[in-house]
Amino acid sequence: MRPLPAPAPGIAPARVLTIAGSDSGGGAGIQADLRTFALAGVHGCVAVTAVTVQNSVGVSGFHEVPAETVAAQMHSVVGDIGVGAAKTGMLASAAIITSVADACTELGIGDRIPLVVDPVAASMHGDPLMTEDAMDALRQRLIPLATVVTPNLDEVRLLTGIDVVDEATQRDAAKALHAMGARWALVKGGHLRSSAQSPDLLHDGTDFLEYRTERIPTGHDHGAGDTLAAAMVSALAHGYSVPEAVAFAKDWVTRCVAAAYPLGAGHGPVSAFWRLSTATDS
Repeated sequence: MRPLPAPAPGIAPARVLTIAGSDSGGGAGIQADLRTFALAGVHGCVAVTAVTVQNSVGVSGFHEVPAETVAAQMHSVVGDIGVGAAKTGMLASAAIITSVADACTELGIGDRIPLVVDPVAASMHGDPLMTEDAMDALRQRLIPLATVVTPNLDEVRLLTGIDVVDEATQRDAAKALHAMGARWALVKGGHLRSSAQSPDLLHDGTDFLEYRTERIPTGHDHGAGDTLAAAMVSALAHGYSVPEAVAFAKDWVTRCVAAAYPLGAGHGPVSAFWRLSTATDS
């Protein structure tokens, strides 16, 4: 991967914003985003959308932050600190999605500021993280603002109705997501068990770009989707093109999966701590 520029001491680094939920177990959500932001050398700001009650076994509940408070956090950060790119994660209701979409439009997020939409619809354990009416708001209000939308195969099925079982249907899904208005669609293939590799497919309405890595056998992959999107937004904040940012993020999350560790009785998190053992980016 092309390394991100190292932050200079005493100089503000690139700034990014995550609009997402808090994971009390620290494996995913805002906590995973901030780990990647820090270790990638960017300054992470947050707009908290929900507080979840979860651990390594699953999500047992969540409390939504009022929609107007979510938007107010966004305005507060962008109006003062400024951001070079933003991402969304858990947006649990239509009201929150609508509020976030309105704030993005007012702040230029998705226009002059790149926006990565990670459509978090359920936890890796299958626990729902989005109400039913929120799915339509996601399709109609937020995805059309996305610089890149990054669903996994479960989320692809919920958004498009397409069950991705091979590379041909992965292309169909990418086309359908692009048709919803996203400038680029990244269909993640980590759950595509028909392939010995982990194939991600990027589509801009014309071209298809494939990003492949060997599948890493592990039971500890909590937070992988959040980490991929966080690495991508870090690269976009540095002016990387979308294909370059996806390549950076794919390499980053692959290293994080390889460094994952057990935690609790369930799925442990992917780990960006591998970055601490490298003297320079490579």
